[in-house]
Amino acid sequence: MALREEVEKALESVRPRLQADGGDVELVDVSEDGIVKVKLKGACGGCPMAAMTLQNSITNTIKQAVPKIKEVQAI
Repeated sequence: MALREEVEKALESVRPRLQADGGDVELVDVSEDGIVKVKLKGACGGCPMAAMTLQNSITNTIKQAVPKIKEVQAI
C-alpha cells in the first residue's frame, strides 16, 4: 500500500469524530520524507481547539498507523 493510502486510511478512523462536531480533515500531501500536510475544514477550521485536535487526535492516529510519518502539519 502506498504511503498516501496508508495515511488516508488512518484519517478515516478520525473523520467520524470530527464530522460529529461539524468539522472534517482533508489530506493535502504526503512527502516521501514522512511529512503529512492536512487541512482542517468546517467547524475545525476556525476552532480554538484545532491545534489540540491536530496534535492529540490526528497526529497520534496517523503516527500509530503509519510509523514512517515524522510530522503532521496543518496548512
